[in-house]
Amino acid sequence: MNTTEAFDAYERVRHRLPAVQRQGACQRVPNLDALTDDIETFLLDAFGVLNIGETAIDGVPERVARLQKAGKRVLVVSNAAGYPHSDLMAKYARLGYDFDAGDVITSRKTILHGLASDPSRKWGLMATQSLGRADLEHLDVTYLAEDPAAYDAAEAFILLGSAVWTEARQACLEQSLRDTPRPVYVGNPDIVAPRETGFSTEPGHYAHQLGDATGIEPEFFGKPFANIFDLAFEHLGDFDPARTVMVGDSLHTDILGGQAAGLKTALISGYGFFAGHDVDGFIDASGIQPDYILDRP
Repeated sequence: MNTTEAFDAYERVRHRLPAVQRQGACQRVPNLDALTDDIETFLLDAFGVLNIGETAIDGVPERVARLQKAGKRVLVVSNAAGYPHSDLMAKYARLGYDFDAGDVITSRKTILHGLASDPSRKWGLMATQSLGRADLEHLDVTYLAEDPAAYDAAEAFILLGSAVWTEARQACLEQSLRDTPRPVYVGNPDIVAPRETGFSTEPGHYAHQLGDATGIEPEFFGKPFANIFDLAFEHLGDFDPARTVMVGDSLHTDILGGQAAGLKTALISGYGFFAGHDVDGFIDASGIQPDYILDRP
């Protein structure tokens, strides 16, 4: 997908996303440094804010370090579900970031937290098997591939990562759900993610496709939904929402989710989702208005 196609894909599933709560001022500022007088707590998306794919955005590790040194609370709040948490922490360290493990709140953490009280089940899993089962050891999971019997044997499904997912596997899952409806839990609501050579297709794309094809409404964990913000707030403890900002490159996940959670929001316009595009038309078309628009993180 290109930017316009990805934006249109999010617009088509607005009925599954939180409603717009308020209108932001769309105040234009150069970067995160301009927010330090008004903001005490920064919730940062990863893709499009900290990095593009496996590459840190130039100057952002140093900027984040300055925020931390100034005593600001800085959390990563990311729809990163495909990688084990330890792998993600190693990646951030490799890119030049210094985050405590508890300060990285992911949709992977969120879905595992949300399912902790669920009864034991046989799970069918959308994920990359070569990444290993760290964080998932307590679950009875079968990695879904080409065998239709594995889909039919599952009591419910978890969608974590789509790097090796195919249309053939999607067809198996859809058919199995049509034959026997079962719950579908989605650990990454993103439809796309910005990488070095364009957008990757993420689990949210396949989840919405499933919902449309089968009538089974997936349960999403991650931005823009409340569960990931609730987990972040639990970790933060006492904080002031009016002095807290969600920073991200996507109107439909970062900005919509941050506003629904009662936070200020800042859209990155020059990197990630809208890189190379004028964001004003997309803001007008969606009706999702951030408090701030930053050219770069």
